[in-house]
Amino acid sequence: MDIVIIVEGKKDKARLSRVLSPDVPIHCTYGSLSSERIEKLRRAAGNRQVYLFMDNDASGRKIRAILCDVFPDAVQIYTRKGYNGVEGTPEEYLIRQLEKAGLEEYIVYPECDPAPDRPVFPGKRVFAPAVGFRAGK
Repeated sequence: MDIVIIVEGKKDKARLSRVLSPDVPIHCTYGSLSSERIEKLRRAAGNRQVYLFMDNDASGRKIRAILCDVFPDAVQIYTRKGYNGVEGTPEEYLIRQLEKAGLEEYIVYPECDPAPDRPVFPGKRVFAPAVGFRAGK
């Protein structure tokens, strides 16, 4: 694999793992950056292209700033302010941000099942329910 993604925590890693190939290495800072942790990240990254995907809060900005010095050529990926960090970002938005970063080949797109299997009766039209529609609401 010629890329590596660095996130803050294990929940961020778990969230990204849902939309990325299992072959993509995702490493965590675990919320702090000691010189030992920085060295581990540097060794893990090796000569690969580094992508930084931090939360859009004070802690995330601080970690991003430090890692930008360590990995000056790193590609920055951002989540929207208002989401509860990377772990609270909807998958659709994560995918869009990964696409913007040029990582399409590593994305595992969710499967769409537009209509569950249903019997089709002659002369009757059967429509799939609208996404997000709940009867009686």
